[in-house]
Amino acid sequence: MSALTRWNPTANLLAPRFNRLFDELFSDVPGRFFGDALMDRGTWMPAVDIRETENAIELDAELPGLSKKDIELSVENNVLTISGERRFENEENRDNYHRVERGYGKFTRSFALSSTVDREKVEAKFNDGILTIRLPKTEMAKARRIEIN
Repeated sequence: MSALTRWNPTANLLAPRFNRLFDELFSDVPGRFFGDALMDRGTWMPAVDIRETENAIELDAELPGLSKKDIELSVENNVLTISGERRFENEENRDNYHRVERGYGKFTRSFALSSTVDREKVEAKFNDGILTIRLPKTEMAKARRIEIN
């Protein structure tokens, strides 16, 4: 059995054209069937990075185009919730757009917190479209060195 594929000049010339045609035909299928209903219901979710340090769990959420007043942050029943809304910038001229790829609408992201998080000391800052949340660990959860006698 060979791991090589025989080169077919006809297929190699036609494949990109068929791929482009297929992409054009089906790229906006939801928009054709549902129109603005999808955009009005909120079709985007901010990307999130989560990292752990010795003393805390840190979360960065991408929220471009939003301000602090557009974002709500809460901790309830061991769940951290980020919610808000990104509004369409130019609502009165919406019909003039040929394509709208950026998502708009309401969003919610929720994350279950472990018992190692000190919920009373959660901190958040918002800078240049990035929401950074610091979830400090409880003293019991922090790694410590044990001396052997």
